Amino acid sequence: KHLDRKLTELDPIELAVLRLGAFELTDSVAVPFRVVINECIELGKVFGATDGHKYVNGILDKLAIEHRAVEIAAKKSATPR
Repeated sequence: KHLDRKLTELDPIELAVLRLGAFELTDSVAVPFRVVINECIELGKVFGATDGHKYVNGILDKLAIEHRAVEIAAKKSATPR
């Protein structure tokens, strides 16, 4: 739904990181969404293709907005401006 390319066109590492992040965002709600995204970005930086972590960040951010909307809203309202 959030991907702009076919799964077969993704780097295998990026695909694995996206699957891991998607699982954690949807099924491991005890882990804060920012932690999930940051850990996946780091995995992408270390093991993925050049700049692949940027793609991972964008996709997981969209997924977090969809599946963790309450958590994101609470985080925004708690952040001082």
